[in-house]
Amino acid sequence: MLRVVVLVSGGGTNLQAIMDAVDNGTITNTEIVGVISNNKNAYALERAAKRGIKNVCVSPKDYATRAEFNDALLATVDGFEADLLVLAGFLVVIPEQMIEKYRNRIINVHPSLIPSFCGTGFYGLKVHEAALEKGVKVVGATVHFVDEGTDTGAIILQKAVAVEKGDTPEVLQRRVMEQAEWLILPQAIDLIANDKLEMIDGKVWLK
Repeated sequence: MLRVVVLVSGGGTNLQAIMDAVDNGTITNTEIVGVISNNKNAYALERAAKRGIKNVCVSPKDYATRAEFNDALLATVDGFEADLLVLAGFLVVIPEQMIEKYRNRIINVHPSLIPSFCGTGFYGLKVHEAALEKGVKVVGATVHFVDEGTDTGAIILQKAVAVEKGDTPEVLQRRVMEQAEWLILPQAIDLIANDKLEMIDGKVWLK
């Protein structure tokens, strides 16, 4: 049974998609053992509580230095004895010592087709604003392993979504979540839980 901890900063729609997928059997062989947020007001914590999932806030505001926060975050993660960490809208830079300790055991969902509209500064609505400004016709989402860079880890899954005439950033964001993020993030977790992925020369392939 894959022990999963989900890290999230906001409303937790991706967390909800994961919980629903576990419940309906889309994700198998998996247990969500904890939810961690850097924001005590994150609705994601309430979503977890309603499901009886242990949830905790670890906020940088509660620590004198970033190093102290990083240590506390890592200690909290370690306490769950997780096999996989899932970043589902977690707007915190992951400490290098956590990346090292959980190498190839941290995944992230990003609301674009990497390498487009990714990297420093591209998060949330900013991604969709940039896509519309550029006039691209296809956007999407990517699930990837997390490494020391920003959105630079090995890609696991991607799904394309069409841009439609008259889209606003908010409308496009919602479509990308519904048609891509909420599908490929659970799919990636299920693949990992059932040992269906392999890494060859730094690239991820289905077994």
